Amino acid sequence: MIEGITFITVEGVVEYLLPCSFQKLKDVESIIKIVDIDGRDQVRDFAEDMERMLGSKMKSVKFDYYNSMLVNTADEDGNFIELGGDDVQVPTNVYNKDPNLSIYYLLLSLSPLCKDAYILNGIYWSEALNDVFMNNFQKDPTLTWQYFGSSSGFFRIYPGIKWTPDSNGVAAFDCRNRNWYIQAATSPKDIIIVVDISGSMKGLKMTIAKHTINTILDTLGENDFVNVIAYTDYVRYVEPCFKGTLVQADLDNREVSPLSSSGNLCLSSSLCGASSQAATKGQGSLCNQAIMLITDGAMEDFKDVFEEFNWPDRRVRLFTYLIGREMTFADNTKWIACNNKGYYTHISTLADVQENVMEYLHVLSRPMVINHNHDIIWTEAYMDTLFATKAQSLLLMTTVAMPVFSKKKETLSHGILLGVVGSDIPLLEVMKLAPRYRLGPHGYAFLITNNGYILAHPDLRPLYKEGKTLKPKPNYNSVDLAEVEWEDIDEILRTAMVKGEMGTLSLNVRASVDKAKRPLFLTNDYFYTTINDTPFSFGMVLTRGHGQLMFMGTVSVEEGLHDLTSPDLSISNEWTYCETDIDPHHRKYSQLQAVIRYLQGKEPDLECDEVLLQQTLFDAVVTAPLESYWQAIMLNASGMEMGVETAFLGTRSGLIRLTRYTGIETRVAKTFLTPADKDNLFTVDHFPLWYRLAMENPPGRFIYYIPVEDKDNRDKTGTIPIIQGWGPSLSSMVEANRCVSNRVSLYDYQGMCRSGHSHSSSARPLLSVSHVYQYFLTLKKSLFAETFAIRLCTSLKQTTLSSLAHKAKRTDALQPCDTEYPGFMLDNSIKETNSLLKCGRCQKMFVVQAVPDSNLVLMVVQADCDCSRQYSSITLEPKEVKYNASVKCNRMKSQKVRRRPKSCHAYHPKENAKDCGGASEISLSVMLFLASLATSLALRRWT
Repeated sequence: MIEGITFITVEGVVEYLLPCSFQKLKDVESIIKIVDIDGRDQVRDFAEDMERMLGSKMKSVKFDYYNSMLVNTADEDGNFIELGGDDVQVPTNVYNKDPNLSIYYLLLSLSPLCKDAYILNGIYWSEALNDVFMNNFQKDPTLTWQYFGSSSGFFRIYPGIKWTPDSNGVAAFDCRNRNWYIQAATSPKDIIIVVDISGSMKGLKMTIAKHTINTILDTLGENDFVNVIAYTDYVRYVEPCFKGTLVQADLDNREVSPLSSSGNLCLSSSLCGASSQAATKGQGSLCNQAIMLITDGAMEDFKDVFEEFNWPDRRVRLFTYLIGREMTFADNTKWIACNNKGYYTHISTLADVQENVMEYLHVLSRPMVINHNHDIIWTEAYMDTLFATKAQSLLLMTTVAMPVFSKKKETLSHGILLGVVGSDIPLLEVMKLAPRYRLGPHGYAFLITNNGYILAHPDLRPLYKEGKTLKPKPNYNSVDLAEVEWEDIDEILRTAMVKGEMGTLSLNVRASVDKAKRPLFLTNDYFYTTINDTPFSFGMVLTRGHGQLMFMGTVSVEEGLHDLTSPDLSISNEWTYCETDIDPHHRKYSQLQAVIRYLQGKEPDLECDEVLLQQTLFDAVVTAPLESYWQAIMLNASGMEMGVETAFLGTRSGLIRLTRYTGIETRVAKTFLTPADKDNLFTVDHFPLWYRLAMENPPGRFIYYIPVEDKDNRDKTGTIPIIQGWGPSLSSMVEANRCVSNRVSLYDYQGMCRSGHSHSSSARPLLSVSHVYQYFLTLKKSLFAETFAIRLCTSLKQTTLSSLAHKAKRTDALQPCDTEYPGFMLDNSIKETNSLLKCGRCQKMFVVQAVPDSNLVLMVVQADCDCSRQYSSITLEPKEVKYNASVKCNRMKSQKVRRRPKSCHAYHPKENAKDCGGASEISLSVMLFLASLATSLALRRWT
């Protein structure tokens, strides 16, 4: 068997193909060699390449920025310059850019404390970033989006795009809600949300409270931990399974359910219980700790509780949100926040929620800003459809970001965060640094985060189809490595990688190909290491028998170029033979065009993979005789058998030779080996299906298969060298007697199942338990928790939380689930067998015989006996794995290993705690005066 070259053809041609090809191989045998691949060296080399690449992206967010005084910019005629352009976006809820901007410009000069003036000033001084972004792009043309998100809400992006509001005219995008902004602005957080559902929290108040909870949860990420406690005349964890725990705030868990109001206010025990969780050592993020109190009033200040458990250091911050228009208990609510290094806000309408919730991020950022720490952060994988192009909208990205803050000495204790600067990196570009040809037909590379979540993996399926539309799965970026590499039962691989270790591991795995219809038994060697200066770990798989040797040969460029330009030859356009994205002039070339022009000396500036080019040239020379051979068969009428449509060949270098024997009009397999047929082409994720099946067969043995997705127009393909395979469906009689096949169980932890549950159209379920692989860290009870519980409640009455909003309706929506499905493997030890099935009043005889040198079996069945009632059809459709409540809860609460971020800025002794919200330092009368003065001056100017 020749490693790296697979000869592919169709029925009736192979016996003539081999002598021709091997003769050519003998001609170049003296210049070939077999190269051993050292997995340890290769994984290190790939990781170092990724480290350099990601390091260059980090440089794009590291730059000097300047403090700005208030700036009024005017043109030569004295007119104020129009703000920004397509590169600046301001959310509707922050600032409405109306035609009468002159009033705002006057306010800008008259009242520096006016919020709109602050926004305008920020837009002006940040215009200098455009030059920085352009310079970055000139240095690194592979940069995609670069941007700055201001703490006041405006968003500057390069290159600029045209922002369009939604159907209601609202620009809803707020950069401060994005994970890159939140992670860069604050260190990891342990958040306990305490929500008042007493009798006074009815109607609009409860609606505002639920929206406030949702908004807080939207500011949390996978490095944060959270729980929600509701209180009335007793304390209740909204999800009983999470009692005494902090749950990791990934997408799957940041979903909130409706709450109802009933009973009387009983607050103190809720605060104690929440503070107990936030202050417990050894759990959660072990960084920022905060309690978010959402209520329409606190009847006391609970000073004695805080004196005993939180003072003098005040390590647990208290943020209070006073809901509704009433201000009866505002003083106590504000006192709680101001005396626990938190922030107090008054939320009287739904429109107030977003801006008021954002204030807590600014408070948590103070220690980092005072320390002048420019910590670089990297986000988990995400798909951002808001300002990506249509081609990019479904690409997985990661963001590198860094905080930007004021360096003025006079405001140092205030810790003023100006915003966050960031840049997007498509993960596909990162993974191209581990090229497919270096990994073999079954090998692959993957990336995970410090939490064990997948950034990139060929088996990650982030999308699902609803009707004809592809949509991201709800939990697409919180898929754990253990859910994909599920044969690693003890999670040895996951644990080592999450800890940032370097090492190897061998596993016998049940893999599947052809849309999970065809199982394969493989032995995988895993190699893994960390990527320095990032929270990521990199892994690589080489499959024994195919990935650890590489076939190398050397031919002259002239000879190789001649054969590379053959009309029957193509190479993978998804592989990087030459880098065409660096120079815009090169982007018009396909990979084959780029390779040819580089070898011809017409594009010497192209950066090309010399090893891959060498392999490609060699494969082109060795397989060149096939072109004339296939053409000769086409011209010789007696040499072509009926039904043969296509002859094709593939090599490890991504080269395909292809000859069509029938026109598209009469061809049965019309899409086979066309650009739309991704499964059968060399892609960035995998080798072609026929190639992978071929590599699992001994030399000289054919494999036949019918494409699963093409049930009506079935075509046959033959490949050599090949191993055992089995088709997508089996007779129930074969399964019943287990005569020629072995059944194996396969699992999918990324499934989507019909829920069939009642669903409220008004809200999301609070801390959903639908997914079974989450990370929860159990917290120990403390005296603080007991005291708090006693003070918050006067009784512990069991009631249920029910929806106040819309009537629940029955839906059949797709939800994430775990599934199990069968696979079947041909037993090659059985050449022939027969049996007799009893089917009621008759008997059915059948005979099964293996077809020599193939994966086919011939089955002859007695037709005059109906066995459909006794033996149902065998289906390969996945079935949902159901978990009872106890098992589900235990699995969800089980602790998985994670690596905490290296930096934590939760406390600074110089922090100014006096800025804790509430009334503005400028009285209402002063603001009205400034507004009137601005209007008067504007009218004089216009007249």
